[in-house]
Amino acid sequence: MAAVGRVAGGSLNRSGRRTGLLLALPAILIFALLFVAPLCTLVANSFRTQTGAFTLDNYQRFLGDPFYRDVLWNTLKVAALTTIGCLVVGYPFALYLRGRSPRVRNWLALLLLSPLLISMVIRAYGWLVVLGPQGPVAAVIEWFGLTPPQLLYNDTAVLIGMVHVMLAYMVLPLMGSLDRIDRTLVPAARGLGASGWTCFWRITLPLSAPGMLAGAMIVFSLTASSFVTPAILGGPKVKLMPYFVYTQATVTLDWPYAAAIGFVLVVVTTGLLLAYSRLLRRGGGEVVFG
Repeated sequence: MAAVGRVAGGSLNRSGRRTGLLLALPAILIFALLFVAPLCTLVANSFRTQTGAFTLDNYQRFLGDPFYRDVLWNTLKVAALTTIGCLVVGYPFALYLRGRSPRVRNWLALLLLSPLLISMVIRAYGWLVVLGPQGPVAAVIEWFGLTPPQLLYNDTAVLIGMVHVMLAYMVLPLMGSLDRIDRTLVPAARGLGASGWTCFWRITLPLSAPGMLAGAMIVFSLTASSFVTPAILGGPKVKLMPYFVYTQATVTLDWPYAAAIGFVLVVVTTGLLLAYSRLLRRGGGEVVFG
């Protein structure tokens, strides 16, 4: 009987796997068509000259030029600072949402997500007005008798715009992570004499680390590959890799070199995702630092 049960169980498991595979097949095909195939084309083009011959010159040109290495470094720096900015702004907001009533949470979540319903171009031009020399920020600074600094076409403008664009992608994973924390842990710790700061540092912050890491990976990856906001708020003075992909592909028409720059971005993003997965595996599904 036990053998029959094992055979029947194995048959059910195989049937379940086949059913799951069939249900996932449309998504797999769409993923292969819209991501894997273009990525393979990108990689193939990055190893070609404009005449179609195989070459490594595109990568040697990128890696051997200090200017392009500085562009890569500046892209990673802007992405990292944007991630930190979203975490600094988004964590208190997510923590505040955790203790609110469902009605208040829904309204605040709608407020958080509402910028995503507006085109990135419109949002970027909105920041042009706000940060411009005749904008409200400059007017407030002048009202205090100070000379307003240059707020546009620099890294600061790009960071402000990108934090605004990416904030929701940080807050949403944080909200999910904070909601999974047992609400009795903090009152129990307070009852044992722990201060509010100790409860936050020893309980809330470690248990919300998976949400922080997930949000950080999403924000960093999207920021590193973002083009519209840096191009509008930073202009040609802020040199980021997506801007050079655009100029190489549309201005100089050097498609193989543009593909090489784009593939470097993909490699960097993939490396970060693999590091994130390894970090999770080290903790057996939970994030472990050190």
